[in-house]
Amino acid sequence: MAEDDDELILADLPDEELVPQMHDDLYDGLRDEVVEGVEILLARGWEPYRVLTEALVAGMTIVGKDFRDGILFVPEVLLAANAMKAGMGLLKPLLAETGAPKMGKMVIGTVKGDIHDIGKNLVSMMMEGAGFEVVDLGINTDVDRYLGALETEQPDILGMSALLTTTMPYMKIVIDTMAERGIRDDYIVLVGGAPLNEEFGRAIGADAYCRDAAVAVETAKAFIARRHNQAVVA
Repeated sequence: MAEDDDELILADLPDEELVPQMHDDLYDGLRDEVVEGVEILLARGWEPYRVLTEALVAGMTIVGKDFRDGILFVPEVLLAANAMKAGMGLLKPLLAETGAPKMGKMVIGTVKGDIHDIGKNLVSMMMEGAGFEVVDLGINTDVDRYLGALETEQPDILGMSALLTTTMPYMKIVIDTMAERGIRDDYIVLVGGAPLNEEFGRAIGADAYCRDAAVAVETAKAFIARRHNQAVVA
């Protein structure tokens, strides 16, 4: 069987077999194979947005579900996300040219005083994998930097991460400052990090607490869908 797997030539597979194979390769974190698959589909005339949604996003959806259900763990998901990012590297300029629709836009950062970023990075990659545009502000992000990014980037979502109990309260400072400036309701605010819980998220005025990256993606999609429905009704 191993020899058969070694002899698998992606370019020889028809589309209906290549796409599921790309899902498998993405799941296994096979960066080069994912990039090759993207190149093959583009060469066959697939629209960049179709490659993104059917080959990459669909594959990362499987990864996200298994991560949520405890079948996959952080190291494996990071490998898959990196493979996804490599494929996205080819598609991004093409998507920009074609004006392909985006799921939404997110600004995310680890709060002031906190330098932990593995969880935040995983959320960023998973969100990109779900079709969101992500602006990552990095670590130790203060309120001015968050608000500046909201003004310049005009995202749908603000994401804040904290891994220390001592930095958790800073999230409330950001949200309270947004409220003081009358912009709180303009954005979906999602918070996450190991010491947080749903009760804390509610207490500080966030829209939702997300316990992991997979939940963050599902929650973001749900809020964006609700916003679009409200816009249509309005």
